[in-house]
Amino acid sequence: MLKYRVITALILIPTVIAALFMLPPLGFALMTIAVCALGAWEWGQLAGLGKAGQRVGLAVVLGGFLLLLLLGLPAYRSDVSNLSVSVWLWLAMAWWIIALFLVLFYPKSAVSWQGSRVIRLIFGALTLIPFFWGMVTLRTIHYDIDPHIGAWWLLYVMVLVWGADTGAYAFGKLFGKNKLAPKVSPGKTWEGLGGGLLTSALIALLFGYYAPLFVTPMTLLICSIITVAVSVLGDLTESMFKREAGIKDSSHLIPGHGGILDRIDSLTAAVPVFACLMLLVFGA
Repeated sequence: MLKYRVITALILIPTVIAALFMLPPLGFALMTIAVCALGAWEWGQLAGLGKAGQRVGLAVVLGGFLLLLLLGLPAYRSDVSNLSVSVWLWLAMAWWIIALFLVLFYPKSAVSWQGSRVIRLIFGALTLIPFFWGMVTLRTIHYDIDPHIGAWWLLYVMVLVWGADTGAYAFGKLFGKNKLAPKVSPGKTWEGLGGGLLTSALIALLFGYYAPLFVTPMTLLICSIITVAVSVLGDLTESMFKREAGIKDSSHLIPGHGGILDRIDSLTAAVPVFACLMLLVFGA
C-alpha cells in the first residue's frame, strides 16, 4: 500500500504543479470542473445514492452547472467583483461555520441531516461549487499583468495545507495525547493541530518572503492560520459523512490514496476560505 501511495504521489504532484503553471485559465477551469464532477460522483455515495446511474447523473449535473456558470463569465475570467463569484465564496464561509457545529456536536447533529438525501446533496454542493470558484478565482489573479501570479497563490495554499497536514501528523505521533474529535476522527489530536498551525506559520513566512505573492506578511499569516484550521475542519467533515455512510474511502480512483474527495477534502475548505479572506475580507 505504501508503495502505491508513493508512486501515485510522485505522479500527481508534478502533474498538479504543471497544470497550475502551464494551463491557460479556460483549460485550468475545465480541469477543475472535471475534478469537481468526480468529487460529486463520490459524494453521491455519501448522500445515500446507491445506484451507479444516480451517481453518474449527479456528476453530470454538477459538471454541467459549473460549465454554465463558467460560460456566464466574460472571456472565461473570474473576479470577486462578479456577484456570481463573490456570493459563492461568502457561502463557503457560511457553510464551513455550519460544518464546524455539525462536527462539534456529532453524532447528535447527524439527526438533523442523516435521513435526508436532499440535505446531504446540498452539503455536497456547498462543498464543491465554492471550491471550484476559489480555484478559478485564485488562478486568474492579475492574469493580465503576470499569468503566473495566480498559480503561485494556489501553489501556496496547497503547500500550506499539505505542509500543515504533515506537521500535524508528525506532532500527533510524537506528542499526541488529547483527542481533537474522537467521535469523528479518533486519530487527530490537539497536539497535532498545534503542530500543523506552527508548520503553517513557518511556511507562510518562508513562502511569503521568497514567492511573488505581493501581500503584507501579517495579512498572509492571519489568513494562513485560519485557512489551515479550516482545512482540518474539511477533513473532519468528510470523515463525519463517511462515518455516517459506513465507508472508509470515498472511492478507489487513486491507487493507495482512496478517492478524489479523500485527497481534496482539506482543500475544498481551504481554497474558498483563503480566497474569501484574501480577496473579499482583506482586499489583498
